[in-house]
Amino acid sequence: MAKSGSKNSGTVKKARRILISQPRPESDKSPYFDLERKHQVELVFLPFIKLEGIPAREFRKQKIDILQFTAVIFTSRNAIDHFFRTCEEMKISINQDTKYFCITEAVALYLQKFILYRKRKVFYGADGTNKSMFEVINKHKENEKFLYVCSENQQDNEIVGFMKNNKCEFQLGFMYRSISNDIKPVISKIDYDVICFFTPSGVKSLFDNVPDFKQNGTVIGAFGSNTSKAVEDAGLNLEIKVPSPKSPSMCAALDSFLSSTIPAKK
Repeated sequence: MAKSGSKNSGTVKKARRILISQPRPESDKSPYFDLERKHQVELVFLPFIKLEGIPAREFRKQKIDILQFTAVIFTSRNAIDHFFRTCEEMKISINQDTKYFCITEAVALYLQKFILYRKRKVFYGADGTNKSMFEVINKHKENEKFLYVCSENQQDNEIVGFMKNNKCEFQLGFMYRSISNDIKPVISKIDYDVICFFTPSGVKSLFDNVPDFKQNGTVIGAFGSNTSKAVEDAGLNLEIKVPSPKSPSMCAALDSFLSSTIPAKK
């Protein structure tokens, strides 16, 4: 399933088929489709994991009083969905003064689906990195009690470490969990030049489905520090690491990568 020809071999072969381990974008205006046209590549969207909400009756076992928190940390739209789902199931009305700290502007804007969006209570990092979000949290951490909404098996240890080291009052709120999808029918029959991961659970899903997976030159991309670590811990060579100052998104990183590759000889 993997092809040889990574940049470590001295010559970079032009990528033709790229596997994005996420659902296909619903909007035709997604930058992924612009990327596909620009570089004449085939993008295959295949979610490696599915998310399962933790029901309110199970969440209550964590003994978390959501209304005690003055601020909430979100690193994805999924976290937002499950936070407000949990609140609805528990018949909780969130205080209008609650502050929200988000990893990116796109995640922050998604809050408009659930709240009256006001800049004085919604904050986000400048470039989509944990570091930029930490800078924002650091400015507002006094007198705030943070709830970090995350997956039961996918919390960001870098965020946890920052909160502890900077003496922030916080607690983890597990409101969903990730489960490996059955991707064997697709991934075992087709060769991919690039595979892009977005969560550590996505890396786990690959090996759950293909235990004997060998990279053999397939270019690997990863979004987020935890995902990058999971890729490297799995013994894979990581060549596209996102976010970075020049490439805040996977789409931007792929554009840069594809622009630098050399077309394969016919």
